[in-house]
Amino acid sequence: MEQKKVDRINELARKSKSCGLTEEEKAEQAQLRAEYIADYRKQFTGILDNTYIQTPDGKKTKLKQNK
Repeated sequence: MEQKKVDRINELARKSKSCGLTEEEKAEQAQLRAEYIADYRKQFTGILDNTYIQTPDGKKTKLKQNK
């Protein structure tokens, strides 16, 4: 995610604590947070795609199958 967007998220968070946000700013904040979380999760896709869970009986299943 672009640093400009991260800075805007932080700016909106500070503003929400001091004087509140307008409806447009709340919508913008929600959208930016959703983008941030999606970008963050993309970093771990390769790891999660290749992760296995081993049960006490020794059986291994892919993490994605357990969702």
